[in-house]
Amino acid sequence: MSIMTEHEYRYNNLIKEFGSKAEPAFESEEQQVNVWGRRWGCNNDVGQLRMVLMHRPGDEMNVVDPSKKLNDIGAWGDVKAGWYWRGPELPDFDEMRSQHDEYVKVLREEGAEVVYLDKCAEGKMKSVYCRDSVIAVDGGAIVTRMGPPIRRGEELPVTRTLANLGMPILRTISGTGLMEGGSFAFLNPTNAVVGISSRVNEEGARQVEEILNAQGVTLHRVDLTGYRLHLDGNFVMIDTHTAFLNPTLLPFTFLEKLEELGIQMVDVSPDDHPGVLNVLATRPGRVIVGHGISERTQEKLEKASISTRYVEYDKVAQGGGGLHCSTGPLIRDPL
Repeated sequence: MSIMTEHEYRYNNLIKEFGSKAEPAFESEEQQVNVWGRRWGCNNDVGQLRMVLMHRPGDEMNVVDPSKKLNDIGAWGDVKAGWYWRGPELPDFDEMRSQHDEYVKVLREEGAEVVYLDKCAEGKMKSVYCRDSVIAVDGGAIVTRMGPPIRRGEELPVTRTLANLGMPILRTISGTGLMEGGSFAFLNPTNAVVGISSRVNEEGARQVEEILNAQGVTLHRVDLTGYRLHLDGNFVMIDTHTAFLNPTLLPFTFLEKLEELGIQMVDVSPDDHPGVLNVLATRPGRVIVGHGISERTQEKLEKASISTRYVEYDKVAQGGGGLHCSTGPLIRDPL
C-alpha cells in the first residue's frame, strides 16, 4: 500500500482550493465582465441596440461589370467571377455610400455603437449585408456559413473583426451546414426561430440549436416557400411581444406558435413595397423603416404603440438587402 507523500498532500490541497468550477455559467454577467470585458451578445431581437456590425460599400463593389447583363433573369452577374446584382439599374456607388452613411448616423443617434468590418474579402460585393455572416446569442457569436459559393469567404473578415473586438465566438458553422443570419430570429429570450430554405439547411439549424439548447432556448423551424431566401423577408420582431409579418408567406403552424407565445402580429398591407419588412428595432417598440411603407401600415404600427424613424435606403436595397440585412447586432440589452 502506497503512502501519500508530503508533496502529494500539499498538491491535492492546492487543487481542492483552486479547483475547477462550472458555476457561474459562461453567459452570466459576472463571467462575461470578468473574463471577456463586457456582456456580449443578444438574447432577443428588440432590446436596446448597443453594438452593431456593419460594412460600408467599398472597393469590393468594383467587381460589378456593366457588360455582364443576364437578360433571362433580369440582373447582372458572373457566376465564375462570383457576383450578381439584382434590379433594373446598375448600382450607384456614391448614392449607396451616402445612404449607408446616413443609416450609420441614425443608428448612433439611436444609441448604438457601430463597428465596421475589418478589411473586406476581395470581390465579395454582398458584404454590406453583414447580418448573414454572424448571429449573436447570449454571451457571444455564431459565425455562419454562407449558402451560395459566391458569398463564401465573407465569414473570414467577420471572424477577424469579432476576434479583434474580444467577442467570444461560440461556434463556427462547419461540415455541410448552411446558415445565414437573415433567416434567424429571437421570439423571446427562451424561443428562437430559423427559416429553412436554399440558404439554411437542417444541418446548419442543428448546429445553432446545440448552442441555444445549452442556454435553455428552444429553436423552432419554419419551412420557407420556393426560393425565398431568408425569414426576415417574411417576419421580424419589433417589440417584446409584437411582430411585423406577412402571414400569407408563413406556415399556419408558425402563426399558431406566435399566438401561443402571446405575440401580437402586425400584418403588411397590399399597398406596401415588397421589401417593407426589412426593418430594424433599435429598442422595444422603436423601429427604423425604409422606403415603401404605406400609410395603412404606418397607422397599424402606431396603433400597436410602435414608434418609427425613416431612413432612405433604396439604393443599397437594390442589391438584394435592406436595413435589417445591413446590420449584424452584436450586443443588445437583455430582456
